[in-house]
Amino acid sequence: MAVWGVLCAASLLDAMAVRAQDAAAPPAAHDERAAGEDVDLELVLAVDISYSVDSVEARTQRDGYSAALMHPSVLAAIQAGYQGRIAVTYVEWADTFEQTQLVDWMVISDEQSAKAFVAALGARPFHRGYRTSISQAIDYSAALFDGNGFHSLRQVIDISGDGPHNRGRPLAAARAAALARGITINGLPILNDRIQPWGFGTPREENLDVYYSENVIGGPGAFMIAAESFEDFRAAILSKLIREIAERSVLPPSSRVHAAHVLPLTRSTE
Repeated sequence: MAVWGVLCAASLLDAMAVRAQDAAAPPAAHDERAAGEDVDLELVLAVDISYSVDSVEARTQRDGYSAALMHPSVLAAIQAGYQGRIAVTYVEWADTFEQTQLVDWMVISDEQSAKAFVAALGARPFHRGYRTSISQAIDYSAALFDGNGFHSLRQVIDISGDGPHNRGRPLAAARAAALARGITINGLPILNDRIQPWGFGTPREENLDVYYSENVIGGPGAFMIAAESFEDFRAAILSKLIREIAERSVLPPSSRVHAAHVLPLTRSTE
């Protein structure tokens, strides 16, 4: 836990230094979306609930996001930003026609607002889809930024999943369209040894981390953190959220990072 504490402290100190620099200079000119509420980040959490994800794994993912959003280190990273708040929405996706915005855009700035977001998410029932359309997940998520009532310098889609794209329009086309809009796509592939449906190999056998690195992530500052299993998902998403929220990163410059490189495998009890 000592290494984790050093990384968190360094990341937050770096972010606060940038905030101090920003406070000494006039804010950057806003673009045409400036009429919205200013936040440091607009973040779409896009979570795979396709057939390869069973009910236990689906709950593991949702619980992992909920725990991370309320974690003191995440809240500290949010509050270290220039605005001290971010806008977040939560999407579950699967097949071409299986995308659901479970929680509308909400501002998270402190423990109370984080709890409100988590409560809204917890009130939604679980459901599952079939195939895996990463392209449609990107298209659907990108459209959520339009007219969402917020303005920031960073728009990020956070894609998590345990399988490759296998349905819908070409993934490369959806990815290119999002990147052309200045949207960053980050990835959280879940590596496990569970046999996938329809004859696919396991995520580990398919080198899903390499697949995400080469085909999914992209845009300014894009990166990927792989969860070594569904059990490691909580540690991975905690690391990932802190990196997405912080204005600078102390992680290695490579876009491919595994959760074990950032957090100890010991689970937090928080």
